[in-house]
Amino acid sequence: MNLSKLKFLAPLGIAAALMGASNTETITVKGSDTMVIMAQRWAEAYMAKHPGTSIQVTGGGSGTGISALINGTTDICNSSRPMKSAERAKLQERYATLGIEIKSAKDGLSVYVNEASPVKDITLDNLRDVYLGKITNWKQLGGPDAKIIVYGRENNSGTYAFFKDHVLSGKDYVASMQSMPGTAAVVNAVSKDPNGIGYGGMAYAKGIRIIGIRKAAGAAAVEPTAATVGNGSYPLSRYLYMYTSKRPSGAVKEYIDWILSPEGQAIATQVGYFPAR
Repeated sequence: MNLSKLKFLAPLGIAAALMGASNTETITVKGSDTMVIMAQRWAEAYMAKHPGTSIQVTGGGSGTGISALINGTTDICNSSRPMKSAERAKLQERYATLGIEIKSAKDGLSVYVNEASPVKDITLDNLRDVYLGKITNWKQLGGPDAKIIVYGRENNSGTYAFFKDHVLSGKDYVASMQSMPGTAAVVNAVSKDPNGIGYGGMAYAKGIRIIGIRKAAGAAAVEPTAATVGNGSYPLSRYLYMYTSKRPSGAVKEYIDWILSPEGQAIATQVGYFPAR
């Protein structure tokens, strides 16, 4: 098996498996772009030890993965947010089950600024106001007199939904937000824009700086670390999920069990996330 080829294909979200023998078991995994690097690493490591199993990994966003699960076109859906009740109702209608939720890792949803930015932390209220368009200049946050350029995710993203629910309290993003197709694109934009701000998973935070989050004015700033995400003291701690339409069995169960094992969870840590338990 040519693992170097798999690593080349992964960022493009192309299937993470080579064609095997006719008796190869194929597992399809689709969904969260936040999770796609981790899912790719899991697939590579597992296939190296289980040559009779082919694992195909694609991204597209949590919403895309959940739709595929409901439509029966993926075995496993990766999602950076919990499934909604309406989505579970569709599973119930089609499969007579509400689906199976598996917590596969933990993430500290991070706020990115350019490495040149003097801003070190932000309160949740101010972060909310930036993304609602109420705060528009960095000088309002202790930075330079410059317009804040707001970057975010597209609306099929679980990260978009999580941020909207937990930071914006369900309100709509500012219309001027530049919606990016993936977390890597958000990071790339902020890394090139000294006035930019963005958000996304910890594993992508390269070439930018993560700022601390304060729950309120005067409170201590908390950065996402293994300790703060693990104990929930980081305000934007979240689980990363896998979903199946019914209780997993056979090759799918064996694969999920391996992901939740110390070996699989160690890979989550190597990528930049944290163990689910």
